[in-house]
Amino acid sequence: MFISPSGVWLLALSALAASTARAQYVIESLSFGHKESISPNHRTVPGWQLSGEGHTPQLLSDRIILTPPHPGSKRGALWSETGVGWSEWTADLDFRASGPERGSGNLQIWFTKDRQAEMGVASVYTVRQFDGLVLVLDQYGGRGGSVRGFLNDGTTSYKDHHNVDSLAFGHCDYAYRNLGRPTNVRIKNGHDNLEVHVDDKPCFSSDKIRLPLGYYFGISAASAEIPDSFEVNKFVVSTSNSIAREEVRKAPSQHPPQTQEQQEKRPSLQRMQELPGITSIPEDAPAESIKSQEEQFADSHNRLQGLNHQVATIYEEFTKLSKAMEDRHRELMSKTAPSVSHDQINQMDSRIQAIERSVEAVRRDIEGRDYKEHLTSLQDALKDTKASLMDSLPQTMSQIVSTSAPKMGKFIFVVIAFQIMLAGSYIVYKRRRANAPKKYL
Repeated sequence: MFISPSGVWLLALSALAASTARAQYVIESLSFGHKESISPNHRTVPGWQLSGEGHTPQLLSDRIILTPPHPGSKRGALWSETGVGWSEWTADLDFRASGPERGSGNLQIWFTKDRQAEMGVASVYTVRQFDGLVLVLDQYGGRGGSVRGFLNDGTTSYKDHHNVDSLAFGHCDYAYRNLGRPTNVRIKNGHDNLEVHVDDKPCFSSDKIRLPLGYYFGISAASAEIPDSFEVNKFVVSTSNSIAREEVRKAPSQHPPQTQEQQEKRPSLQRMQELPGITSIPEDAPAESIKSQEEQFADSHNRLQGLNHQVATIYEEFTKLSKAMEDRHRELMSKTAPSVSHDQINQMDSRIQAIERSVEAVRRDIEGRDYKEHLTSLQDALKDTKASLMDSLPQTMSQIVSTSAPKMGKFIFVVIAFQIMLAGSYIVYKRRRANAPKKYL
């Protein structure tokens, strides 16, 4: 078979285009478990919020235990802090479910408009209104395991629905429990279709579903009275490199949602662009979006040129500010000079000198006088006062005691009179008793 040189080039270009289309770009803010450790500090998962009901999900270096093997009736959930900003993406979940043969737990993969605060640790049977997609893995139908997909536009309350199972738009049977290895669930969202694969086997798909941008991923698990233990090993969200480069060049409203640190830095960039004379600053772009040397040179050239313009503008602003401050200083000096004349300044100086001379005279007068004579006379006066007090005090106290003491004669008379009165009362009592009539019984 003969192929012309032009045909060889066409085949090479086709193969290159196909490999480029198959290349995937991992969205780090939405992924975990694809590197050495899930958590850098063994307490949190970067970009995700971890919560539980009835227990705290256990975070290990290679897996997250959402529901424990014992006891049952526990819940755990993971929710992303940023939304998805790409129209085409692939989400890969590696999990493992283990427990008794009749375990009846369930695992949900959410893609919803609401986040942790609204959805929490709810399952498909306990959630109320939600807007988005949920993929449920449970023991529905008693066939050893099933994977089902549900959609809601925010109008149907699944918790109050009489038959939630009838709302599934797609399903397949797959025994995922007690396999001794992780099970992979892959969700591929394209422009015109949605596909679900389990362990690289097609589960179900639909070409009538269009998932919007900005929705959040969530993973929740619930165990029943007979517990199922759900462990999440990896969750990786990726998109093609070509799509990632296109999204970087689009308007800021279509950019991927930013982390909290990027959102805090964003107002500084906007304030710089609002400065007078500042040229447009190139938008931030991930390094993975720049592939060729021409794009790298163009990006470096644009940023360096913009930096030069900004430095020149800042220098010009500093020059204007310095000139304005100098003009203000001159204006203040011109307003202050006529109000204070040289004669007034000389008068103030003369008054200050006179005050200094008066203070100096008072100081010399105080230092020059001898106060020894005054102190001696004061000491003598104190001694005389003390001597007079010591001489007159005993006599005065004796006089006070003698004049204030009661007379002893009066006291003796009162005592004798009281005794005579008692004796008379006793004699009268005895006579009356002797003259009283006798009583006989």
